Amino acid sequence: MQSGTKKDSRPRGRPRAYDPEQALAHARDTFWHNGYAGTSLDELSAATGMNRPSLYAAFGDKHALYLQTVERYIEAGRAAMEAALDETLPLAEALLRVFDGALAWYLPPRAAQRGCLLIGTAAVEAVADADVRERLATGLRAFDKAFERRLRHAVQQGELAADADPAMLARVASALLHSIALRARAGEPRAVLRATAVAGVALICGTAAQTNATSKPRANRC
Repeated sequence: MQSGTKKDSRPRGRPRAYDPEQALAHARDTFWHNGYAGTSLDELSAATGMNRPSLYAAFGDKHALYLQTVERYIEAGRAAMEAALDETLPLAEALLRVFDGALAWYLPPRAAQRGCLLIGTAAVEAVADADVRERLATGLRAFDKAFERRLRHAVQQGELAADADPAMLARVASALLHSIALRARAGEPRAVLRATAVAGVALICGTAAQTNATSKPRANRC
C-alpha cells in the first residue's frame, strides 16, 4: 500500500522547456536594465525561470553568464550592422539605417530608455575586470570594422573622396553611435537623438545636414 505522502517525482535541475538562447536574452535584459553590479542572482533566476543550481550548471557563475550575454550582444550588433550597411544603398541611407536600428535597441517601446549594453554596463566594469575589458574592446573593434568596410567601398565607388580615410571615418561613426547610446540612457528624446544621427551622417559624408530628421536621406546624397 502506498503511503499518503507522495514522493515528488519532478526532475530536478533545469526545466524541460529550457532554451539557452531565450535564457541568455532574459539575462541580458536584466543586466542591461540593472547593470552588472546591480543585478542579483535572485533577479537572474527570476528572469530566466531557472533556479541557482540550474543557472550554474548551464552558464557558470554570474560573471560567466554576463560575459556570455555581452558576447551574444556583440555578435547580434555586428550582424545587424552588416545587414544595415547594404552596399546597394547610398552611403548616407545605409549609415542612417545603422543608427535607426541602434535607436530601436536603445529606446524599447513601453520601457525605460536603456542605451547600449556595452557602453552602459561593460564600460563601467572594464576598469577593474580584464575579461570585461577584453570583450568591450572586441565589440568596439567589430563595430569599427563594420563601418570601415562600408566606407572603404564608398571610396572605391566614388561616394567619398579618394583621399578619405575609411578607418578614421569609421571611428567617427562609432563615436557618434556611442554618444547617442549614452544620451539615450540619460533620457534624451528620440527626435533629438535621430537629429544628431542625421547631422553626424552628413558630417561623415561631407554633405549638409537635413532639416527634417524624420525623413530618409535622399538617394542622390553621398
